[in-house]
Amino acid sequence: MQRSTPWQSYREVATRTATPGYLVLMLYDGVLRFLEQAQDGFALDDPAEYHQTISNNVIRAQSILDELNRNLDMAAGGEFSIRLRQLYEYLERRLMESNLRKQADGIQETIVRITVIRDAWKEMLQSDGGQGSPSLAFLSGGALA
Repeated sequence: MQRSTPWQSYREVATRTATPGYLVLMLYDGVLRFLEQAQDGFALDDPAEYHQTISNNVIRAQSILDELNRNLDMAAGGEFSIRLRQLYEYLERRLMESNLRKQADGIQETIVRITVIRDAWKEMLQSDGGQGSPSLAFLSGGALA
């Protein structure tokens, strides 16, 4: 049986008790964390570690973007959801290209774009008292709701 660290326990409780708005914020943070770890892989000397670090972390970031994309409520979100879906799909393609070619440009572009969205999302949550309900109309009742 594996024992969890205090940080893992905290993260599990935070995930289970977070509002949908804060779950989205946590997902954006996860994308950024994995992409920063992928970028760190470019500095590694060992070829196997280099490829594995970049690939594994890019794939994890893509999985989170896919989760965000699948949970968009296209009917309620209107034009905003359409644009967000297009952005998520574009960023997933850029990450795939960067991963295949082992070039950092798509990773860096994704970090910049997700950081803008993440910061705006955080500001919306703070101004909405953390509820996020009016602005979350574009999220479906899937895993995030």
